[in-house]
Amino acid sequence: MTAAPTPLSVILPANDEGAYIGPCLDALLASRDAGGALAACEVIVVANACRDDTAQIARARVPAAAARGWRLHVIETDQPGKLNALNLGEASAQPGTRVYLDADVTVSPPLLAELARALAVPQPAWASGRPVIAPARSPLTRTYARAWMRLPFMTDGVPGFGIFAVNAAGRARWGAFPDIISDDTFVRLHFAPDERIGVAASYEWPMVEGLRRLVRVRRRQDAGVREVLERFPELRANHRAHRPGAGRLAAMALRDPAGVGVYALVSLLVRSTRTGVRDWPRGR
Repeated sequence: MTAAPTPLSVILPANDEGAYIGPCLDALLASRDAGGALAACEVIVVANACRDDTAQIARARVPAAAARGWRLHVIETDQPGKLNALNLGEASAQPGTRVYLDADVTVSPPLLAELARALAVPQPAWASGRPVIAPARSPLTRTYARAWMRLPFMTDGVPGFGIFAVNAAGRARWGAFPDIISDDTFVRLHFAPDERIGVAASYEWPMVEGLRRLVRVRRRQDAGVREVLERFPELRANHRAHRPGAGRLAAMALRDPAGVGVYALVSLLVRSTRTGVRDWPRGR
């Protein structure tokens, strides 16, 4: 007898994401269900402090979800904050594998099923797909992205920004999400490197546009990592800095001097000031 598929809950916090939530959900609903891995799937959209039509756009996809046997549930809350939205989504989710998805991410058709299969193990596990940077309008962002995609964090590990997933045993490693900057760092560092699984399927993620926004987002990202390491020192054992050495930077510079030059400029500006990191820039 074939075992029933593990329930899969996609938790999707969204704040004023009317421009992105439709394509995000359409891509989810177009997921290929290889081997019945997605037979018991639900999608929970938590529209938090939205001033636009995010919730209405999401609800318009309820019939399409029902047509493939999925549950699409939209929660609205006046309280802002991604971490609060994650906790609200968790409270509504069925037990099983959890996928945490940003509203501006577009998954490829096989990604959900590959995550579900990778996490169908008894031991705690974390998984993510292969990120692809969406085409940027800004030439500077395109140049920066080329170098950024060749950093050790991207090439030597599984970064997991934008979308990551854990099985039930892995989710048992922490309680409610704390009020922190970087939820993806917090979750990833609950797993040792050999407990993190990278699947081949891709997802598209947009990088912020322009120098000022790149600096602000990088500053916030760095602050988010520092915050997790300071508040949760027990997670330090699972942290690897992934800084490129001089030899690697030299090789990158020979291959793409413009990309490394822009990356170095952004890094210098990030280090020059570290204020206002909780002022999250939309930037796209």
